[in-house]
Amino acid sequence: MTATAEQTGALGTLEHDALFYANGDEYVSGVLGFVREGLARDEPVLVSVPGWNLDLLRAALTPEETPRVRLRDMTVAGRNPGRIIGNVLTAFVREHPGTRVRIVGEPIWAGRTDEEYPACAEHEALINVALGPLPAYIQCPYDTSALPASVLTDATRTHPTLATGPTRWTSPAYTDPAMVAASFDVELSPAPPDAEFVVIGPETGARSARVLVHDAGRSHGLDGERLAEVRLVAQELAVNTLTHSPGRGLLEVWTADDHLVVQVQDGGRITDQLAGRRAPEPPHVGHGLFVVHQLADLVRIHRESTSTTVRTYFRLP
Repeated sequence: MTATAEQTGALGTLEHDALFYANGDEYVSGVLGFVREGLARDEPVLVSVPGWNLDLLRAALTPEETPRVRLRDMTVAGRNPGRIIGNVLTAFVREHPGTRVRIVGEPIWAGRTDEEYPACAEHEALINVALGPLPAYIQCPYDTSALPASVLTDATRTHPTLATGPTRWTSPAYTDPAMVAASFDVELSPAPPDAEFVVIGPETGARSARVLVHDAGRSHGLDGERLAEVRLVAQELAVNTLTHSPGRGLLEVWTADDHLVVQVQDGGRITDQLAGRRAPEPPHVGHGLFVVHQLADLVRIHRESTSTTVRTYFRLP
């Protein structure tokens, strides 16, 4: 069944497809067809996909088409999926006010880890919340030959429309995107017993958090600007605890899978699913969490009825 304009316009002006492909030829054919349709309509086009797929598309674009398509490596721009909505998608829309834009975004690929995947899938669902009223058409490619069946099934829940090549149809599994996003807010693995920690409270403040992560980061090879960014993230998380949480919080730091992990758990509640994913306007809160998303390589947030845990990852050299 091909999706009608009325069906694909159910979320304001946003259209959001999952494109299923099985090999390089299908990838180039599907993505290039989408891109060329946009160019024919004089729509601004952004393609943000992993570098190896960028190479395929660069080779297929004509010399006339290449200058009209902005290309970004998603392994850089979207290393932390929490950056994509604010830094890639809505940023491109705002660059072209009053104009419908066309975006290819590929945040999920076979190399994503089990820690990264829930954040990626949550991001895909939240696109429908964050960009619902905006004039954008977004296509998200999914490799059916390399991704698990469970990931492909999730794509049918996070995308209103599905596609293979030029054929599109309404996803029968698509439902309330906020509810689907919440389903990927899964319990985090426990911190290891040897994790270093500090209790965050009025007596300790943010300085103790900065000192702890500075020493831990330096002992594992971080230095210079990257170490300063880790300190800033710890400070922002500690300040959030002091400002928005009743009582005290716990900051822990450890290493796992070539990353420094910095985590804060407290009694506060982050009720806005988009908090930190786009720059908040004054006087709204959320600036600290936005900074955290910009600096960390991955951010996982787990909400419970009486507490929130924010876990951040920094790749070690």
